[in-house]
Amino acid sequence: MTPSLPAWALLACWALLALAADPAAPAAPDPVPAAAPAAIGAERTAPLQVQALDFRRGPAGAGRLELRLSAREPVVEVRPEGRSLVVELAQAHLPQALRRVLDVADLGSPVRLLRCEQRGDSVRLRLEAEGGWEHSVTQSEHLLVVELRPQRPDPNKPLPGPGYSGEKLSLNFQSIELRALLQVFADFTNLNLVASDTVTGSVTLRLKDVPWDQALDIVLQSKGLGLRRHGNVMSIAPKDEIAAREKADLEASRQIQELEPLRTQSFQLNYSKAEDLVRLLTGGGSGGASAAASAGAPAAGGKGEGPTASAGSRILSPRGSVGYELRTNQLFVTDVGAKLEEVGRILGKVDIPVRQVVIEARIVEASDSFGRSLGVRLGGLGRVAGNGGSPQLQVGGSYLGVQPTPSGSLGAPTPALYNQNLNFVNLPAPGLTTAPGVTPGTFALSLFNQAANRFLSLEISALEAEGKGKIVSSPRVVTADQIKATIRQGTQIPYQSAAPGAAGGTQVSFKDAVLKLEVTPQITPEGGILLDVDVSKDSRGQDTTAGPAIDTKQVRTQVLVENGGTVVIGGIFEQQDTENVNKVPVLGDLPGVGNLFKNRTRETRKTELLVFLTPKVIAERSGWAQ
Repeated sequence: MTPSLPAWALLACWALLALAADPAAPAAPDPVPAAAPAAIGAERTAPLQVQALDFRRGPAGAGRLELRLSAREPVVEVRPEGRSLVVELAQAHLPQALRRVLDVADLGSPVRLLRCEQRGDSVRLRLEAEGGWEHSVTQSEHLLVVELRPQRPDPNKPLPGPGYSGEKLSLNFQSIELRALLQVFADFTNLNLVASDTVTGSVTLRLKDVPWDQALDIVLQSKGLGLRRHGNVMSIAPKDEIAAREKADLEASRQIQELEPLRTQSFQLNYSKAEDLVRLLTGGGSGGASAAASAGAPAAGGKGEGPTASAGSRILSPRGSVGYELRTNQLFVTDVGAKLEEVGRILGKVDIPVRQVVIEARIVEASDSFGRSLGVRLGGLGRVAGNGGSPQLQVGGSYLGVQPTPSGSLGAPTPALYNQNLNFVNLPAPGLTTAPGVTPGTFALSLFNQAANRFLSLEISALEAEGKGKIVSSPRVVTADQIKATIRQGTQIPYQSAAPGAAGGTQVSFKDAVLKLEVTPQITPEGGILLDVDVSKDSRGQDTTAGPAIDTKQVRTQVLVENGGTVVIGGIFEQQDTENVNKVPVLGDLPGVGNLFKNRTRETRKTELLVFLTPKVIAERSGWAQ
């Protein structure tokens, strides 16, 4: 009797047999540290770093941009945008020191500007170029190179045609009738065709991938034919026939215009003067138009009066005339209907409010002065008495000879010397031009003996002056576009001059010393203001025998300024340094002690003139705009 196995034992044996029969069954994975996937993910999401950036001129005038990166496989997108080439690095970071705009036009490459900026998590480099160019991008290890080369013309490439844009076709015919070939073009383009009876002949051609309008032009040129297109209809005929037909049409139009009845229409002017527009319509002269009108009635047109305007500059027809009325500022134009419509369109563009500009000038005069003066007086006296007590010798400054006679004596007087000036050194501090009329301060010291027949005196004088000043003149004027404006303010200085025709007679004349601003603005289409400026500031100078002098400061220039901006149009800076030393020879050169035998003066004067200009366009009122 065979023993039976339990059911769970049979199931276990069956599972062991199945596992042994399938060796490719997956084995249990080895345990992996939990921190490993996080580290790998962190390494992949680390941003690309731009470590260095350099732009230089490459061979053959190419512009070469070199980028040193922190990784070997950057995600780079290069695309042209208009005249620029954009290089964008995804998931990259650009250091703050490299975020700038570089002007590289001096290198002689197609690139003019290089803009480096951070856009979110991307780095964008824009190379702004001019002219024709082509680019290439290469990478080696951590170095990314972008190169822009000037585009060289290919001598084997055919020159492009004058604006041919039709669909390309290929033609290969031998002695095909010209009218049949034109029908091929009409079928290809789905255009209607009208050919003159004089269009005959045959042509042989072989054209491959040529725009159909260029191919048709070549065929017509070879046969001396011309093309006129009206909508979707092409009219082909010999050129002489087309010219004669157009000339006949123009002649007929001229005859119709000569026979067309004239009409008179009035035009009300709001901002322009009627007299000025008369010259515009008639080409600068009357030429069949009245250029003057009375105050109460319009001027009547008259033919053949005044100089005749040239036909090219005259807007009216030869039969047309124009008059104007001063009080109401109206024009009265007599001409054919087509010319009246043209005059209306022209007046609508000319009779508009003129923009105005306010110009403010600032003339700043600053002065700074400093002066110092130092001097000394040194004196003394000594007497030596002779027999009887009368002085026989005196020592002092300068002497004057006199004739004293002793009391009660007879005979001739005895000559003697009398001390008139006790100063050995008389070099006081002089006055300063920076402080006119100011007397230097003094300090004196005297030493003498008990008998008062010997003494020494010392006087020191000194003066120091410092001054600062500023004068700001601000003339302001408002004027219309391209209209000259002048503003003046000042005085007239009288002076005596010889009267003409009178012997020894005089008369009073005047000189102007004014502040003047003279300016002519012109508003540019971009919104800037072009200024012709003449700024002058005159002042009274020194008095001379011929009259007072005029100190003039003037700036005359032309400058372009933005609306509301301020510009310095000129400046004058003057610095005057003066140093004077008066001294006794030899003694004044002694160190230390020499200061007792000299005086010194030092002055510094600085003046500066700056002219600022600020133009601003006055905004139009809403009523004018309407």
